[in-house]
Amino acid sequence: MGLAEGYDAWILTIGNEILIGKVVNTNLAWLGRKLTLLGYKVRRGLIVPDDVDEIAWAFRTSLEAGAKVVISTGGLGPTFDDKTAEGLAVALGVKLELNEEALSMVKRKYEERGLELTEHRIKMAKIPRGAKPIPNPIGTAPGIYVIWNNTHIFALPGVPKEMKAMFEEYVEAILRKVGPKIFFVEGSVISRGVPESTIAPIVDEVMRRCNRVYIKSHPRTSEAGEFLVELHVTASSPNREEAKNEIRKAIELLVEKISGIGGEVEIREIST
Repeated sequence: MGLAEGYDAWILTIGNEILIGKVVNTNLAWLGRKLTLLGYKVRRGLIVPDDVDEIAWAFRTSLEAGAKVVISTGGLGPTFDDKTAEGLAVALGVKLELNEEALSMVKRKYEERGLELTEHRIKMAKIPRGAKPIPNPIGTAPGIYVIWNNTHIFALPGVPKEMKAMFEEYVEAILRKVGPKIFFVEGSVISRGVPESTIAPIVDEVMRRCNRVYIKSHPRTSEAGEFLVELHVTASSPNREEAKNEIRKAIELLVEKISGIGGEVEIREIST
């Protein structure tokens, strides 16, 4: 897909509720999309149980793999099974300690509600030594940000609206600053009347001829039961127009060749 080398990202989803199927992992999909649009290559998406050793293993593995960015979601709350901060501290080989800035964030949230600052609530202000708290504009648990050997690690809450707000208000600016200076462009072609297996050789040929483009086919079925395949076309480049031109060239070839075997083709808008 032409994404810059050396900008790998790992996404860690932490929580037993994900593993047992009680909660759908929408955070992974949302973060994967965001990171891709920022020019990062998402290498792994791991789901990890609420276990300190498992969490530490996941962080450690991502660091050993040379990830530029690691983002975890979940496990930052006040309950006994919220263990992300502890697991991260173990992975980094540092102590978990009470952070005064994080404590002020937590304290302010509960004071606004007229609630007491209990020991369980204070727990949310304990983060690995050397880390910084990330403000939570919606919920109570601060996030965690730490740079470790040139890897940027972010631990965010599992509640989607909190995670998204913290990402967009804090994390995204950092990722843009340290990330690749590239543009990500996408478009799509809808093919009707031709099965995916017939289109596959065409996709292979177009990707060979347009080697900076990536094409992913998504088979669908229309209400009438006919063959319907969406071809999602993506490219990235330091130059926006160059990426757009690559997409246009690939789409033109797809349209030409699919139409040539009797398929009906619809071009969706090219966006950046």
